[in-house]
Amino acid sequence: MFKNARALIIGGGKNIGRAIALEWARRGADVAVADLDGDAARETAEMVAAEGSKSVGLTCDVTSEASVRAAADAAEAALGPIDILMNNAGILSGGNPEDIPLSAWAAMMDVNFFGMVRANAIFLPKMLARGSGHIVNTASFAGMYPFATSRVHYAASKAAVLSMSENLAVYCIPQGVRVSCLAPGPVMTTSVQGMKHYSENYTMRAPGSHLTLISQADCARILSDGMAAGRIIIPTHEEVWDTLAARGPDYDAYIHAKIAAFERGDSGRPHVPEEFLKEQVS
Repeated sequence: MFKNARALIIGGGKNIGRAIALEWARRGADVAVADLDGDAARETAEMVAAEGSKSVGLTCDVTSEASVRAAADAAEAALGPIDILMNNAGILSGGNPEDIPLSAWAAMMDVNFFGMVRANAIFLPKMLARGSGHIVNTASFAGMYPFATSRVHYAASKAAVLSMSENLAVYCIPQGVRVSCLAPGPVMTTSVQGMKHYSENYTMRAPGSHLTLISQADCARILSDGMAAGRIIIPTHEEVWDTLAARGPDYDAYIHAKIAAFERGDSGRPHVPEEFLKEQVS
């Protein structure tokens, strides 16, 4: 599905977005890369071009409808009609819920959710009109089950992305437009570096100590394989389905069990492979 496809990744300048751009290029796609950090987007575009694919790096502020439209126009001017749109732009901040100001909630939703809404509003009508295309939205395990007490606003934004993706899939797939939602669990990124903290002392809780941190390249491969297989919800760790099954019909019991686990001191930190520890030391 990637051979000769034209893709736009919004939020592709660094980390997971960059890894996905390179993976799609290796699979034969031309990839436009847009990011708030225009220099990073252009650097990724150069890396894509080195793989033999057409590319262009663009500056894009997903909180601005005009900026998103300008990036969309520039991407199609450079590559042609976009077959695959990936909404990957996002922000992250942390703190105890009572310390997170309304302005942080608004910013989180404006970037992580409405940024996708703005891009989809441009490309979805075009894809539906021609009866083909693929929209990919990036959610998170934080939006799938409760654990992110240190970033409730982030979890809420990702739950919104997940719900939007599920409902878009129901509407769009019968009309020929595919929808996928990438749900990353623990992935090695630099996103937490420089994140804003609204509390001085708080516990950064994670999705589960039974999970293992994976690389950005593995994340990109898992997403791409899932898309090629026609999957809609694509988690980076298949263990998430066991977690959701364990939650079962009694949500209250699951939540109380999670409270008990946190009280025992289990913050849900994933296993970190030795090679990642070596990278951090070096």
